[in-house]
Amino acid sequence: MFKFISHDIHNAYFNLASEEYLLKIKGGYYFYLWVNEPAVIVGINQNTLAEVNLQYVDKNDIKVVRRLTGGGAVYHDLENICYTVIAPYNQNEDNYKKFTAPVIEYLNSLGVKAEFSGRNDITVDGKKISGNAQTIVGDKIMHHGTLLFKTNMEVLEGALKPNKLKVESKYLYRNILKF
Repeated sequence: MFKFISHDIHNAYFNLASEEYLLKIKGGYYFYLWVNEPAVIVGINQNTLAEVNLQYVDKNDIKVVRRLTGGGAVYHDLENICYTVIAPYNQNEDNYKKFTAPVIEYLNSLGVKAEFSGRNDITVDGKKISGNAQTIVGDKIMHHGTLLFKTNMEVLEGALKPNKLKVESKYLYRNILKF
C-alpha cells in the first residue's frame, strides 16, 4: 500500500534527500508531492559547468543540487510541482509510461491534452511540460518528475545553459497550463 507524503518544506536539499531516504532506508512504497524554492537540479552524471549558468545562479541565490537519477538539468521554483513514486520494480513493464499515465490522465481530466512523448516526457501540443527520471535500488524503483505550471521562464532560461536547439524544439515557453 502506498503512503502519501506532502509538506511545506521548499528546500531542494531536504526534498531530494527525503527521496533518497525513502528509497534506500525507509521501507514501503510512497507517492510524494513537493515544491522547491528556486533551484537547479542536475542529473547524477551531468557536467554542471556545461549545463548551469553559475554566475546567474550565484547572483540570484539559486541552489544547485545533484539528484540520484540521470537526465538533464531542470529548474524548480514555487510555481512548479515535483512528484516522486517509490514502488516495486518490475523489469517487464515500461516504467516511464506506467508512472506518467496517472499524471497524464489527471491533466486530461482538467481539459489539458497531455500525452507521453519520447522516452520520458509529458507534452502538450508537442511542447514539454514534464521531464521524468528513474533509478532502481534493490527491488524498488524511484520515479520522479516535474510539472511546469507558471514557472518564471526568464529565470529558468537564465539559470540553465541547455542546447538552444533542444529548447526550441521541445520546451514550452509560456504558461500552457491555464486552469
